[in-house]
Amino acid sequence: MQRDDLERVRDATDLVELVGSYVALRKAGKNFKGLCPFHQEKTPSFIVFPETQTFHCFGCGAGGDAIGFVMRAENLSFREALERLAERAGITLTPSRPPDPELDARLLRLAELNALAAAWFSHVLWNTAHGEPGRRLLEQRGVDRDTAERFQLGFAPESWDTLLGHLTRQGATPDELVEAGLAGRRDDGSVYDRFRYRLMFPIRDRDGRVIGFGARALGDAQPKYLNSPQTPLFDKSASLYAIDLALEHIRRTREVIVVEGYMDAIAAHQFGYPNVVASMGTALTERQVRLVRRTVDRIVLA
Repeated sequence: MQRDDLERVRDATDLVELVGSYVALRKAGKNFKGLCPFHQEKTPSFIVFPETQTFHCFGCGAGGDAIGFVMRAENLSFREALERLAERAGITLTPSRPPDPELDARLLRLAELNALAAAWFSHVLWNTAHGEPGRRLLEQRGVDRDTAERFQLGFAPESWDTLLGHLTRQGATPDELVEAGLAGRRDDGSVYDRFRYRLMFPIRDRDGRVIGFGARALGDAQPKYLNSPQTPLFDKSASLYAIDLALEHIRRTREVIVVEGYMDAIAAHQFGYPNVVASMGTALTERQVRLVRRTVDRIVLA
């Protein structure tokens, strides 16, 4: 099962309409109220919240989203409920993938390597002479240290093998580092640090895992911004920078502001706009929109 399937089914399902096919609902302010289908009651205590597409019964405590409702109402498994709602919405699901412990372990390992790299880049920025150009750039751009540390900014020194040496001493193999997007491979098979003399922006997913990096060149190096290549963990077209820091505020305000670059998002957060994310220099994609669509009423492109 893929996250895209869940988002597509949830986006296509109106919970008020779904629940209304089981029980009579009446409007109660912004919400809808009815008799709970999961326990006997005479006074309605079952509420459907259209804004969040969730339900809650204040009598028996049942609650959840559309999939949870169908699971309870029809006594189905999660997958069966998802398939039922997909069929109702005319959506074809991705064939279910059987558990693959080897793949899961591989993804976990890549995330671990990214986390180790992010911690090392941060150490270089704040605790070594190599990081002084990065510290100077942040000062010039008005980024304070608290904000920089919240975004886990770092610095890659001007070296072809310093990160390689650090991570291989911790047990990483060259093949792992290439797969993680932290190293490149030459024609002769040797590997080298992908990021050199750059301010580093760890890119995290909704759960806070480091899935990739953006990197701003200092000096005349091109390209000015270099991102991780596509990896088993990272797909730029399906990622939003700062989503992990912004998601709670996006849910609370029902609004997301999308800017273009890393520094734009960082400045917005520093100056009190925590519902800002960045598309990382690309036009906003449908897959990026899916990350926030269910939690917002308005998407602002800034």
